[in-house]
Amino acid sequence: MGHSAPPVPTETTPAYDLYEPAVPAGPVVVSVPHAGRDYDAALLAQARVRRDVLQRLEDRWADMLAYPLVDQGVPVLVARVPRAAIDLNRHEREIDAAMVGGIPRDVPLQSSAKLRGGLGLIPRRLPGAHELWQRSLGWAEVVRRIELFHRPYHATLARLMRAARDAYGHAILIDLHSMPPLPPPTAGQAAAGLVLGDRFGRSASARLMTLAADVAAAHGIAVAQNHPYAGDHMVERHGRPMHGLYAIQVECDRSLYLDEAMDQPGPGLAAMQKVVAAIVNALAHELPRSDYAMAAE
Repeated sequence: MGHSAPPVPTETTPAYDLYEPAVPAGPVVVSVPHAGRDYDAALLAQARVRRDVLQRLEDRWADMLAYPLVDQGVPVLVARVPRAAIDLNRHEREIDAAMVGGIPRDVPLQSSAKLRGGLGLIPRRLPGAHELWQRSLGWAEVVRRIELFHRPYHATLARLMRAARDAYGHAILIDLHSMPPLPPPTAGQAAAGLVLGDRFGRSASARLMTLAADVAAAHGIAVAQNHPYAGDHMVERHGRPMHGLYAIQVECDRSLYLDEAMDQPGPGLAAMQKVVAAIVNALAHELPRSDYAMAAE
């Protein structure tokens, strides 16, 4: 499938479009939390920057990488809400207190390096763009966004993971993102076109990570693991290897599937769709546990 119309969702809410087969074709579930492009007038009116600056927060068209999987019976969950409104890949308490008024005293907030860099639950600023918003938000508006967007997305993803595990004994989340092109690690080495993150082994297993890396390498793509992206709230929350729930963040270099302006799907889209599908198919046929591999060594 090239840059054609996406498939028809089985469910659409303000938070997401869900593509769910009657029976999942395997244990893999795909989530695309930063692809949302549903900017409402109120959000744009609150911004002190143009819409194209807010769009820099998006994983631009990363959902296009996942759509061919829908025909294969893979459950796919794609954010509709833009990251500028709320970041689904942050903890709901990862709030910058300096940009939100009226936070109740008994609400425990959670800090992080991303939050301090301006990219918390409600993004505050971008590199090269100072404050994104004209004024601070009220606590009621933050709660509204959490209840309308954040909680439904995570509840649906948790349900999809449980359904896959019930059917196959385990579930594997591919949390699909895109990244700006990375610099080469050293002179003469290829820059990574794909970065796999599993929170340094906390959300998946070395077996699954190695398999995904090998598949990408077989397609001619250099792969890095856990650096510079190790995964965030999405894989931390939904990856529970002890409970048969595995999660890997996949960051794909935007230049591999977008046009030169990094704005529209480009000539590399079909090739990258094949790479993502090959990774999903390989993981779907692999048992995540490594017991028998260890016993054989």
